Amino acid sequence: MMSASSPIGVFDSGLGGLTALRRLRREMPHEDFIYFGDTARIPYGGRDRETLMRFARGDIAFLQQFGVKAVLVACGTISSVLLEQIRGDYAIPLAGVIESAAAAAARATQNGRIGVWGTAASIASGAYARKLGALGYEQTVCLPCPKLVPLIESGHTGADDPQVREAVREYLEPVCAFGADTLILGCTHYPLLEEAIRAGTQRALRLIDSGGESASLLLETLRAQGLLRAQGTGKTRYFVSGRAEEFIRIGGRFLGEDLAGKVEQADAESFG
Repeated sequence: MMSASSPIGVFDSGLGGLTALRRLRREMPHEDFIYFGDTARIPYGGRDRETLMRFARGDIAFLQQFGVKAVLVACGTISSVLLEQIRGDYAIPLAGVIESAAAAAARATQNGRIGVWGTAASIASGAYARKLGALGYEQTVCLPCPKLVPLIESGHTGADDPQVREAVREYLEPVCAFGADTLILGCTHYPLLEEAIRAGTQRALRLIDSGGESASLLLETLRAQGLLRAQGTGKTRYFVSGRAEEFIRIGGRFLGEDLAGKVEQADAESFG
């Protein structure tokens, strides 16, 4: 039965959701977390709606076997394409990354021009443009960035990496030409390229970490429902559906901990 002592579930198509997990653990140090990275089926960004629905329900079902009290959908694609449709099907809170990131960008911009990077599916859904428009920000440039997730998942994240520099420069050009002063990193993988993004432009771009912003929103949701754990030291279990080597190497560096021996295998197909 769900209670304040129940863990929080987090899922993404790979290691990008660790950007959200890092903020969650900082803001909710007493909580236990179950993280699932669907590394066997990455990327989600180019998938059709039916496939994404199957993946999303399967990922949530995997986390529910641990009795989670909430799930953070730390995947921009699922958040933008499906979350509003499936949220009502579950008795636990499902938090996404769109609403909180759009609100943060609205607070951050000074000239009213906002850029969005996302997967092809996220951008095609129009979710960010609609959310920003509802907040009064009609001047946006929303760009699909299909090269970034494969680069990150294969270990290319450094600002001095030629492939990273080339891809980042390609996607920054329209943002800078548009005159944006704020850029939403609409896929939770993208903050892993923050150093490269900042090195790629002389503009003082305000970068919005969509996963990190969603962590703050989930904190408020759990507090309002009386589901925050008030004491104890939180623990995290990590699961992946594919090979764990890059997840351990890159994720460990990003989280500042050694993940060797801590990452467990999960069969994603058995749940969806």
